[in-house]
Amino acid sequence: MSESTSTVTAVAAAPKKGGGRRKLSLPVILLIIAGGLALFSLVRVISGADDLTSVGQISGALQLAVPIGLAGLGGLWSERAGVVNIGLEGMMIMGTWFGAWAGYQWGPWTGVALGILGGALGGVLHAVMTVTFNVNHIVSGVAITILATGATRYLSNFTFAETPGGSSKQSPRIDRVTDITIPGLSDGLADLQAKHWFFVSDLAGLLGGLVTNLSLLTVVALLLVPASWWILWRTGFGLRLRSCGENPVAAESLGVNVYKYKYIAVIVSGALAGLGGAFLAIVSTGIYQEGQTGGRGYIGLAAMIFGNWMPGGLALGAGLFGFTDSLKLRGGAENVHAMLLLLAILLVALVIWQLYKKKYVSAAISAVVAALLFVWYAGTDKLPSQFVDAAPYVTTLLVLALSAQRLRMPKADGMPYKRGQGK
Repeated sequence: MSESTSTVTAVAAAPKKGGGRRKLSLPVILLIIAGGLALFSLVRVISGADDLTSVGQISGALQLAVPIGLAGLGGLWSERAGVVNIGLEGMMIMGTWFGAWAGYQWGPWTGVALGILGGALGGVLHAVMTVTFNVNHIVSGVAITILATGATRYLSNFTFAETPGGSSKQSPRIDRVTDITIPGLSDGLADLQAKHWFFVSDLAGLLGGLVTNLSLLTVVALLLVPASWWILWRTGFGLRLRSCGENPVAAESLGVNVYKYKYIAVIVSGALAGLGGAFLAIVSTGIYQEGQTGGRGYIGLAAMIFGNWMPGGLALGAGLFGFTDSLKLRGGAENVHAMLLLLAILLVALVIWQLYKKKYVSAAISAVVAALLFVWYAGTDKLPSQFVDAAPYVTTLLVLALSAQRLRMPKADGMPYKRGQGK
């Protein structure tokens, strides 16, 4: 390895103060997953909410998590290069509209391609504003979202409104992307899940959701997570891109074209958000509807922050938000009511940990909240519909609040940069 490459590696690595935390090994990760599944199984048995870990619930959660995950992955690319991308929501809107416009005319895969291009166009605009003209990243992102909302509404009046089956607020029906179901395995897992055995049926429901009615586009989206990790953390290209988000002045001094890498990152960010939008229109609903992104671009950013700007953590966060969103669609009040019991049990575990760490005040507060949740769960049969609808957003706020102390964004994220400013 050359001296300049070694220096760029040091710049991009930018270790945390205090030496950071030890990485979890695969056996430990699998043990954590098994423990979490056992906890869900316990809650299901106590509450009687048998749909909590059913094949349909897991399949629905995966479908809802994919657009959020793609938006978060787009934010990861952009912010690893030092550009905050609040415009992900607008880029998703562009993806939904262009994906539907091309999809109903020339087929779903053409719609996917045009959706990616629509999101990438938003990425180009954001890159020009933030990288070339040094506009505040937040201002630029909000402006792009407003522009995308207005532009798609205007375009719909001249396209969908004039087409049979469409209107000024929705597109004609789009053909579906091919779904994959593994014969035999899917039916066997569904039968096992229907027996409602402790842990075994829950594991069957989890696996069954991954092999039943799985869209090919879902498979592509899932593969983008490890692909992004490999590109950003295992290639020279990714190393230089991340160095632009940690210390662009040092990176430029080593010959890195900072502007080029920022542009690439933001355009890829927009393309991924556009793919998430196309997924919403083509796979999730089969139709474009005005406002169908529903803030998923912002929730994707929350998933990225929860994941500490890492692909694996981002995927976990997207899965969490997708799961809570799916709960309100399947079983609604009953499933979300069961989650009160789950939260109470988790808080009891947190109390034990805080007592072990001798954080007595925090332990007392957690114990009071856990007791209130137990009382709330025991005293009600279901939750008000308003709370059920708000569950995904409440989850977002809780997750961000609880994970705030361990976060570390790229050092130069959101900071203005001009070529040659270190000279």
